[in-house]
Amino acid sequence: MAGLIKREDIDEVRQRTDIKEVVDGYVTLKSAGLGSFKGLCPFHDERSPSFTVRPQVGRYHCFGCGEDGDAISFIQKMDHSSFHEAVEKLAARIGYELRYEDGGTGPSREEVGKRQRLLDAHKIADEFFRAQLLTPGAAEGRNFLDGRGFDRAAAEHFGVGYAPQGWDSLLKQLRGRGFTDAELKLTGMFSAGGPGNQQRIYDRFRGRLIWPIRDIAGDTIGFGARKLYEEDQGPKYLNTPETTLYKKSQVLYGIDIAKRNIAKDRQLVVVEGYTDVMACHLAGVTTAVATCGTAFGTEHIKIARRLLSDDGTGGEVVFTFDGDAAGQKAALRAFEEDQRFTAQTYVAVEPTGADPCDLRQLKGDAAVRELIQSRKPLFEFAIRASLRKHNLDTVEGRVAALREASPVVAQIRDSGLRPAYTRELAGWLGMPIEEVSRYVGAAAKRAASGGQAEQPTTTAAAPPSNGPAFHRPDPRDPVAGMERQALEVVLQEPAVLGGVAWERFEVSHFATPAYAAVHAAIRATGLAQAADPVAWVEQIRQEVPEPLRPLVSELAVTPLPASTPEAMQRYCRDILARLFELQITRIKADKMGQLQRLDAAAYPEEVQRLHRELMELEIQRRSLRMEA
Repeated sequence: MAGLIKREDIDEVRQRTDIKEVVDGYVTLKSAGLGSFKGLCPFHDERSPSFTVRPQVGRYHCFGCGEDGDAISFIQKMDHSSFHEAVEKLAARIGYELRYEDGGTGPSREEVGKRQRLLDAHKIADEFFRAQLLTPGAAEGRNFLDGRGFDRAAAEHFGVGYAPQGWDSLLKQLRGRGFTDAELKLTGMFSAGGPGNQQRIYDRFRGRLIWPIRDIAGDTIGFGARKLYEEDQGPKYLNTPETTLYKKSQVLYGIDIAKRNIAKDRQLVVVEGYTDVMACHLAGVTTAVATCGTAFGTEHIKIARRLLSDDGTGGEVVFTFDGDAAGQKAALRAFEEDQRFTAQTYVAVEPTGADPCDLRQLKGDAAVRELIQSRKPLFEFAIRASLRKHNLDTVEGRVAALREASPVVAQIRDSGLRPAYTRELAGWLGMPIEEVSRYVGAAAKRAASGGQAEQPTTTAAAPPSNGPAFHRPDPRDPVAGMERQALEVVLQEPAVLGGVAWERFEVSHFATPAYAAVHAAIRATGLAQAADPVAWVEQIRQEVPEPLRPLVSELAVTPLPASTPEAMQRYCRDILARLFELQITRIKADKMGQLQRLDAAAYPEEVQRLHRELMELEIQRRSLRMEA
């Protein structure tokens, strides 16, 4: 484990490092007299060079903005790295082995050498792919880019390349540059095939458009590849697998070109794909990045906080997602990570579902900028998403929505915004502000006390409450009993959900909070996973809040009252039919309420529509009884 770097070694690295060579990697320097070099400052916008470097003294100074320092501080500021990381990077650059206090260790020369070999291989591969994009064989790749509004200059700016269709084009290139097969296997750019010890390696990326994935310092550490040809049986996008260089949970595509503007504008825009990053930057949203085949998680947040100087003094993170159900789910996952930021978090969703790349093609650069400008606070999006799950025309629906939305409002950090959104929530629900305030206050207390505070009672004519969310359901409650039996059937015999049964189950409403959470987890997991029952139940367990995982296990192992396969099928069909009939009864009651509230003389067409829907529901109910 690394400890503090010895002071004398830090001094040695500082002394041996040629600061001009370091700065040259980021800034174009020109001679400005004996022993001095000048260029445009990387820390502020300027037209006339005022950034000066003096290698003899190992320092830089900008006469425009006042930034100054040595090679270590320069790397810290440019790469947004820690002091420790900057010293290690410079030590590796000059081949100096650092020593650490208290017996700690850092990377050995051998480790540094191996890492550098991997970086060298990726650099050569990057150059190879870029050159291949200009060859006749890459016509399909160039057509793909043209079709999405990216010209040659855009491809060059983002380093887009092309992997030839052969099996060993890149392999020959790197072998010819002195790399051994043992080294190449570690890059993730090659696959292996063949029996036992006779396995041979071949190009992982073939006949694909290539995007270089770079770390924050600008070093290429992996690649993303997009399928171009129908005969390609692989996935649409194929990334480098995990290697010592490439950890997808720690990588943001585009961070190398966006980092400066992210730090300057105090804004980070998270999009979903490589072409979306390109479209945003070309449209003027130069703070856009994308994750690489994984959700925006804890390690990505660390990068964002470092770039934004996320210290509570400002900054914003804007998530863009498709307007479909998957996009909304991704946005709500992002909301779960919101509390790790002190920056404000927002979401920008294009109503038609167009991503930034499509939007730029359809409506131009201004539309992409407008999408980001139309961002809404992530907690507002989460509140509205929770309300959409419930029927706000009924008392039960409004109370259920209040129970779900009040913890979201309670999480709002800004003490000025929380009361404002409490009032908004009361308006959206059509409920008294005093009642909504009680729920929000109780939710805040529960969060502060680890979930032990009491749930307030509502003055509305709500169904009997089971107490705080996720308390064990009352076995005497017939509705809770019905819901439990249905979940037991679904978890243990998911095959009964074939065809229309799954659609009916998906839209079913569970009134018991604990069972509603399990129902939501089953829908999130999806029926396709049920082919492997063990994995099916485990995935559902992972989807529910941790306190409910024992309940899922219990539901999955509770014996069902049937002694033969035929009896089991009858039992399962009967339970699901009863569940679906209960749903129909609830819907009928809600529509009867709507009908009673309508003025038949003023809204004759609406009255007729409701009568037709009630008749259709009754037909469905009778059909279910016959099936059972």
